[in-house]
Amino acid sequence: MEKFIADHFPNVTEVGAMAAARVVGLGDKMAADRAAVQAIRGAFDEIDFNGRVVIGEGERDEAPMLYIGEKVGSGQGHQIDIAIDPLENTNATANFANNAISVLAASEKGGLFHAPDIYMNKLIVGEQAAGKVDLDAKPAENLKILAEALKREIRDLVVVILDRERNEELIARVREAGARVKLVADGDLMPGVAVCLRGSGVHAVMGIGAAPEGVISAAAVSCLKGEFLGRFWPKNSQEEKKLIQMGGNLAKIYNQAELASGENLVFCATGITGGDLLEGVRFFGGGAKTQTLVLAKKTGKVRFITTVHVLDRNEIEFRL
Repeated sequence: MEKFIADHFPNVTEVGAMAAARVVGLGDKMAADRAAVQAIRGAFDEIDFNGRVVIGEGERDEAPMLYIGEKVGSGQGHQIDIAIDPLENTNATANFANNAISVLAASEKGGLFHAPDIYMNKLIVGEQAAGKVDLDAKPAENLKILAEALKREIRDLVVVILDRERNEELIARVREAGARVKLVADGDLMPGVAVCLRGSGVHAVMGIGAAPEGVISAAAVSCLKGEFLGRFWPKNSQEEKKLIQMGGNLAKIYNQAELASGENLVFCATGITGGDLLEGVRFFGGGAKTQTLVLAKKTGKVRFITTVHVLDRNEIEFRL
């Protein structure tokens, strides 16, 4: 099943990325998201599998397609659960900023946690520090452990944190400890992947961000043998109730193995705009060029796939 997903699903995020890229820079994030959703929904229909969306665009009454629980694919073949964000970082797409992606995680049925659309407090580190950090520890303590694991000084560490009011105290504590903070306006998903890749220049992700994206990040971290720790962070009693109804635990610290437990786990992300790990979509006469990262848990494969898509055979200009 892993080979099936890894062979067929990169095209899904590539199609979504190209659709969103057509409206990059036009200032309309809703149009970009809509284009990605429609393209991805159509791409799924062309694949012979029995799919179910466990994380998507929202509840059925909130989203016309790719809603939670929606069946995708032909209905024949492997039973596969999908966590998908057709357009992660909508603001970047609207404003032609960096790090917009189309991304998904997929696994056998039951292999991905069904997370509600609420916040989660997260801590992500690479393989060297896996099993050594603690979500409840003070930032300075975790930074000391991380520095020792990476054989660096704390001052050498770069920590990605979402630039939000809810993270202001954490940002201050990390800076006080001596580490450098890389604030991101949107999108903490790909930094969580970068943490697990040596040479990326990012050493940890900390702070409160979206829980659905947390599950997708956890899938990537699981493939790369890093560590993801997260606790749900509901804003009110309604979100607490929703979490409990969906089987979540308010007090529990979840790790990557619990959020993305599947044996046939695959992660795919295609750049829409250029970023730290992926190039953005480039259009040219008769075609387009995409770059996609594909991770597979069972085989441990890490692939960067550059693809030239033929959009018009009469005008295609093959180029680097």
